[in-house]
Amino acid sequence: MQRMFVASLSVLFLATSLHGQSRKSTPPTVPQINMGKTAAAAAPAAPAGVPSIGDLMGVLDKATAKQAEGKDWSTPVKLVIIFGALAILPSLLVMMTSFTRIVIVLSFVRSALTTQSIPPTIAVMGLALFLTFYTMAPTYAKVNAEAIQPYLADKISFGVAAQKAGDCVKEFMLRQSRKADLALFVQMAKAPAPAKPMDIAMHIVIPAFIISEFRTAFEIGCLLFIPFLLIDMVIASVLLSAGMIMLPPVMISLPFKLILFILVDGWGLLARSLSLGFR
Repeated sequence: MQRMFVASLSVLFLATSLHGQSRKSTPPTVPQINMGKTAAAAAPAAPAGVPSIGDLMGVLDKATAKQAEGKDWSTPVKLVIIFGALAILPSLLVMMTSFTRIVIVLSFVRSALTTQSIPPTIAVMGLALFLTFYTMAPTYAKVNAEAIQPYLADKISFGVAAQKAGDCVKEFMLRQSRKADLALFVQMAKAPAPAKPMDIAMHIVIPAFIISEFRTAFEIGCLLFIPFLLIDMVIASVLLSAGMIMLPPVMISLPFKLILFILVDGWGLLARSLSLGFR
């Protein structure tokens, strides 16, 4: 019985990296959007690496430095823009990166294990944050190569650098978004059908990306619940047949769930599946 549960949980954990990415559904009355060009656009040479803290501080210092009159935006205007961007940075981190899917799946795992507040919320958020940095590293590296480094080298202006960085993030979101979700928001916005995915406005891409991530995370969560639900059912049946009706099945099944999760290296499989699930 234990081997059956171990095998089933291993298969389910490994399947989560592919589930949700393979389904393709296009509603009959929404505009058709060709996603093939986005994948082709992601093929250029690998960037130099993710931006360092020094690079980010250099961007802030250079963006707020006084420029020659008439050459760039005035310093007060740039300060307002920069501090406004810093104020909404947590929302951007949550809604425009892989953080949403990761934190929802980790919360599902904690609920499936029925460990209440173990691991604590701050630990779950910390793991989700660093897994987000890991999975977003290729995108951040591309932002560094195409926006930050050229701006620090005085090759492009601050506005152009911001536009290029936004395009890199938009490309990541488009790769994760479902065609049906993109087409839905294009239709609701009454926007013309785009010639290529990158032509879709950012205010359309962001909500489509968010609901796509919600759906994928809930699909993975449902799969993760199955083996633990089986354990609960088996324990409840054993207790009922033994006449121990007053004994809570959750109390007895918790050690078995933890042992099973440890035997299959659950955290490692979960981290691997989540990382490989992003394109």
